[in-house]
Amino acid sequence: MTNLATLRRGRKSFEQRAWAESYRLLHAADRDAPLDAEDLERLAIAAYLVGRDDDCEAFTARAHQTFLDNGDREGAARAAFWLGFALMGRGAIAPASGWFARSGRLLDEGQLDCVVRGYLLIPVAIKCIVQGDPSAAHATFSQAADIARRFADRDLASVACHGRGRALIRLGRIAEGAALLDEAMASVIAGDVTPLVAGDVYCSVLEGCQETFDLRRAYEWTASLAQWCATQPDLVRYRGECLQYRAEVLQLRGQWNDAARDALGACELLMSRPMAGAAFYRCGEIHRLRGEFTKAEEAYTRAHERGRKPQPGLSLLRLAQGQIDAAAASIRSVLLDTQALISRARMLPAAVEILLAADDVAAARAASSELSEIALAFDAPLLAAASAHATGALLLAEGDIEGAATSLRRACETWRELEMPYEEAQTCLLLAAVCEKRGDQDGRRLEIETARRLFKQLAAAHCLTRIAEQSESASHQRIGSLSERETQVLRLLAAGKTNRAIADELFISEKTVARHVSNIFDKLGVSSRTGATAWAFQHNLI
Repeated sequence: MTNLATLRRGRKSFEQRAWAESYRLLHAADRDAPLDAEDLERLAIAAYLVGRDDDCEAFTARAHQTFLDNGDREGAARAAFWLGFALMGRGAIAPASGWFARSGRLLDEGQLDCVVRGYLLIPVAIKCIVQGDPSAAHATFSQAADIARRFADRDLASVACHGRGRALIRLGRIAEGAALLDEAMASVIAGDVTPLVAGDVYCSVLEGCQETFDLRRAYEWTASLAQWCATQPDLVRYRGECLQYRAEVLQLRGQWNDAARDALGACELLMSRPMAGAAFYRCGEIHRLRGEFTKAEEAYTRAHERGRKPQPGLSLLRLAQGQIDAAAASIRSVLLDTQALISRARMLPAAVEILLAADDVAAARAASSELSEIALAFDAPLLAAASAHATGALLLAEGDIEGAATSLRRACETWRELEMPYEEAQTCLLLAAVCEKRGDQDGRRLEIETARRLFKQLAAAHCLTRIAEQSESASHQRIGSLSERETQVLRLLAAGKTNRAIADELFISEKTVARHVSNIFDKLGVSSRTGATAWAFQHNLI
């Protein structure tokens, strides 16, 4: 095959988004004869999308130099920007800043008014977000949007649109921000933007969904990202991010096996990138929920090594291990070190659970109140359910049974609507405790059975074991509180005998039987012979 034929096939593969084939053919053509600047840009993009970061940077640098040699300052500035963008994506901030500066200098020296100036505003806006100045970020993204409109550049328009949305979310204007994220995604789905921009917008929009606890949008856009990746089998870039986001969605929906598979795949694909920490944290969460505590600790350690603080998972792990003091000390420390509102919202539900276990009701009350305020501000069902669950647990501990029941019912309904079975099961266990306090043994049994069914679906063996242990403990406590004569009366009552028949069989008066039955009702927390009979069957007295 001639070099020209190879080059043409490489370009065609590029247009067809067959990235591995395009990379192979363009690279082969470049070995035969150096490519021109535009083809070097194509080769660099193909290398980027198949995960060859070093090659991408080398080819982009060559494209930059070739543009310079040809006297094309705008092309050289564009290549310099994308090289900085690639470096920034893998955390090489200082080299990225150098290339951004070079791009700007080339434009200034040539007094060029072009779309590249709009692209150079993107890292400036991102820096404003990182430094906690979303107002400046929004203004900068808006300037980029104006430039995109002036030069009819769809890529820049999409990036600027989603960037404005992210900034508005940070400013508390969540509905406006979410609308802009959807608008940016509409361009991506319509195929109006290049794959390089599409992948970054996808990932950033999903981060925005996480920031706003918008689970429904996260479900939809994660499915869309997975489909987008599937249409490009050679795509390596963004596949790890896709698996990372999908693992979280699958975990929340109770599909733990699939979530574990995707989280592990994300760890492998993102090993050398900043998001690897988040992938290892997700692995730790799944292991913790499954009761695989040693594996969870290992995953949390690896997450920490890659810059992702393993909280609140690590504190919840200590609680599950029975190390209540360690869990409480850990979560208190986390709350002291966590200032950002969104980050605190992720810690507070765990804080309430752990602090109540540590009998620190005052601190749990403060955490629950703060969570309620944040949930009200965000108006997100996920946060509302977490807040209602935490409030219900707190009220139960404080003895406000009716208030606890109201909050917990609300939480349970929302978990069910969101299709989050683990959280629903945990709330059912608290509702069972409410029924226990009310003396409603039938209600208690139904809530426990619902929790047991959900845990079976999840294959959460350690949760099922905990339910069994608690039921056995409660059974022993109840049976121990009945006198020997009351136990005899309960067995006969459960067999369907009347007070007269029981009196005759035990050679006692009917009045004495009535007193024993009343005492049994009080001790078992039931209000009828049917309830007492059901309890006797549940506890194998028949």
